[in-house]
Amino acid sequence: MDTLIDRFLRYVRIDTQSDETSPSFPSTKKQLDLSRMLFTECEELGLEDVTISEYGIVMATIPSTVEGEVPAIGWVAHVDTSPEFSGTHVKPIVHENYDGQDLVLPGDPSRVLRVSEESRLQQMVGKTVITTDGTTLLGADDKSGIAVMMSAAAFLMADTSIPHGPIRLCFTCDEEIGRGIEKLDLNQFGVCCAYTLDSDGSGRIDSETFSADQAMIVVRGVNTHPSVGKGVMVNAIRILSDLISQLPTETLSPETTDGREGFMHPYHLEGSVSEASARLILRDFETEKLAEYAQLLESLAGPLREKHPKAEIAITIHKQYRNMRDGLSKEPRALEKAIEATRAAGLEPNLNVIRGGTDGSLLTEKGLPTPNLSSGQHNPHSPLEWTTVEEMQQAVDVLVQLAILWGQER
Repeated sequence: MDTLIDRFLRYVRIDTQSDETSPSFPSTKKQLDLSRMLFTECEELGLEDVTISEYGIVMATIPSTVEGEVPAIGWVAHVDTSPEFSGTHVKPIVHENYDGQDLVLPGDPSRVLRVSEESRLQQMVGKTVITTDGTTLLGADDKSGIAVMMSAAAFLMADTSIPHGPIRLCFTCDEEIGRGIEKLDLNQFGVCCAYTLDSDGSGRIDSETFSADQAMIVVRGVNTHPSVGKGVMVNAIRILSDLISQLPTETLSPETTDGREGFMHPYHLEGSVSEASARLILRDFETEKLAEYAQLLESLAGPLREKHPKAEIAITIHKQYRNMRDGLSKEPRALEKAIEATRAAGLEPNLNVIRGGTDGSLLTEKGLPTPNLSSGQHNPHSPLEWTTVEEMQQAVDVLVQLAILWGQER
C-alpha cells in the first residue's frame, strides 16, 4: 500500500499551476492530470460515488460504518498550485533525519532555508523534511492536503471497525486564483459542514480569513515616435508608475503588516507607452475596509486624470472571497469538533486567523461552514516551500478523529 510520502511525492511531480488570465475552467488543462489520477486512486481504494466533472472536480465517499443516520461531513483540498512561481518539473528533495542545519537547495544554491530565518525548522530535528531543489514551488500548498486526505481515506477503508459516518472527499481546481468552488455543486457534495486541509504546520484551526478583492488598473496613453513625442506622447507606463509609487508603503503593504492588519498589494505589472496595467489584491479581515482601499486608489487616480487629460485611467474591482467568521456560526459543531479532534490526536489546538483565503472562505459564504485545518505546509508560493512527513501524518490523525467524533452525532 502507498505510504503518505509516496502519495505526496507522486502528486507534487505533476505540474498543476493555475492561470488567473485564462477564462477557461479549469484555467489550465494540466490540472486535469492530477484530477484524473485522484479519480482513479479513489476507485482503487474502494470509495463509493466516485465522480469527476468536466471541470476537474473530483468527489468520492468513504461509506459510513455506523448504524442509523449521522451527518455527512466533507474534506476539501485543491489540486492547483500558485501562478506566482513555476510548478514545472518539480524535483522534491527528502531530508531524512533532519539535522537542524541550514538547507542549501541544490538546484539554485543561492536559495537557502536558514534556521535563523525559519524558526519552525528548529522544531524539526530528527524528522523527515521535504523541500524543493530551489527552482520551483514544492506544491505542498495544497498537495500536502491531498496526500493527507487520501491517506486518511485509505486508513479508514482498511479498518472498517473504526466507527464513523459518511465522509465526502472533494478535490477542486483553481483555488489559487479564487475560483475553486465556482463549478462545485453543493447539493451533490451533500454535507452539513466541511474542512479544507490548507493551513500550515500542525494543530492549527483557522476560523477567520481575509476578505478579498482584486483591483485592476488600466492606463491608456498615446504612443508616437519619441523623436516627435513633444506635446503628443502620453506615456501610460509613467502614469501607472506614478500611481503605484503613491501607494502606502509604511502601512497597508504585506511587507509592513501582520496579524489582523490589511494591505493593498500590487503583484503584477505589464505594459507599453500606449497601455499599461497593474493587478493588485486588497485584503482585510473587516470587509468594509475593502471599499476604503478601492476609494484610495480612485483618490490617487483623480489628480493624474487632471494632469494627463489625454490619458484614460480605469480602475475595476472584482470580488474574490469574504471572511468565513460570520458563516461558521451556522454550524457551531464544525469548529467544536475540530478542536476536540485535534486534542484527541494528541495536539494542542491553535485557533488562528489566516492572512489569505481558502476554498472554505467561499464555501462558508455560500452557506456551507468550512474551517481550515493544518496539512503540514510551510512557505507557500515560494521556492523555499517545505513540509514534513510527521506534520502531514498528524493531519491524517486529526481527520481520523474528526470522522470518529462526527460518527457519534445523531
